[in-house]
Amino acid sequence: MKILVIQGPNLNILGHRDPRLYGTMTLEQIHNNMKTFASQQKGPNGENLELEFFQSNFEGEIIDKLQECIGGEFDGVIMNPGGLSHTSISIADAIVASGVPVIEAHLSNIHAREPERRVSVTGAVSVGIISGFGPLSYHLALIAILNVVNELKMLKLQNQQQQVQNAANNPQ
Repeated sequence: MKILVIQGPNLNILGHRDPRLYGTMTLEQIHNNMKTFASQQKGPNGENLELEFFQSNFEGEIIDKLQECIGGEFDGVIMNPGGLSHTSISIADAIVASGVPVIEAHLSNIHAREPERRVSVTGAVSVGIISGFGPLSYHLALIAILNVVNELKMLKLQNQQQQVQNAANNPQ
């Protein structure tokens, strides 16, 4: 199972950027914690959980990365679009087009922030939003995406089995 982790603008300066809101951990430390957790997890068929990390300060690069999910190797996405969460209809459109479940994660509680930060246009098209738990938000997002992907795989398998059963019961 392969999960893409996308980090948006200014997340590359975590640890330096307003520690009152975002904490003191760097993005590298957060990613290392995610890798440690992922190494202890398995997919529904016993496969290892693989993470790929991507960070960009540019909206178009984030859209390009999401578009790589279309028919690609990723089973799901964890994304913190940063400030673009509140404004980027283009990223929201790319989430919808990606064809994979997306969990949005935020370090700070966006609902306790300035009014312009309380609405997430990208979160509105994601499976869910995890917000306000600091670096733990990413750990919770990993748990959530694992469950969502596993459930989707099980539903797909059940649908395939039902089709085989229907075909056997209704020969042409």
